[in-house]
Amino acid sequence: MDKERIRTYAWEFPVRLTHWLNVVSILTLSITGFYIGQPFIHAVKSNQYIMGWMRFIHFVAAYVFTMSVAFRIYWMFVGNRYARIGVFIPHTSRQWRDLWGAVKFYLFLSKKPPYAVGHTAFAGLVYFFIFLIYLFQIFSGFALYSLSHTGDLWNTLGWMKGVMHLQTLRLYHHLAMYILMVFVIGHVYLSWYLDLKERNGLISSIFSGYKFVTGKEWE
Repeated sequence: MDKERIRTYAWEFPVRLTHWLNVVSILTLSITGFYIGQPFIHAVKSNQYIMGWMRFIHFVAAYVFTMSVAFRIYWMFVGNRYARIGVFIPHTSRQWRDLWGAVKFYLFLSKKPPYAVGHTAFAGLVYFFIFLIYLFQIFSGFALYSLSHTGDLWNTLGWMKGVMHLQTLRLYHHLAMYILMVFVIGHVYLSWYLDLKERNGLISSIFSGYKFVTGKEWE
């Protein structure tokens, strides 16, 4: 019989807020970015400004995404134990054991779910690399955006123009979008799957902040 489940506050409001801002931003950026790269709607009148609106929406979403990511990185240093940067980089023997246990579970080599109050070590490591992709998208996006702007600020924000050819930068910026889309699909599936296996309210916790723990979770 399962142990008594204790309602535990895991995800603070800033974590939940930036999560949903990222969701909306990535969805908006993906749709508009795909259109910018390969337009699938064409103007039939001279007063239609489809590409202009797509670019405007893309830029607005990019600013929201940038601020959200910046604040989430800040919260890695001031948030609770489940939001801290140490969760994203395995640095203890317990985290490495948890990481290996999670890998075995996802490969169907173990039936034991990777119980954790916050992120598992595997999830934290994946999110660490996802944040690196976030940063690449932000800096490469500003580099491309700075082509139509002048001034020291835009020269600074567009520093990646000096790292690689613009067409290469544009290609990588576009390809990274597909990586994030694959991540989103996997993230939604694994969240649902773990919620089903662990029965700890994982899905609802990103709305309420609370999970239901039984003592199986490592601290």
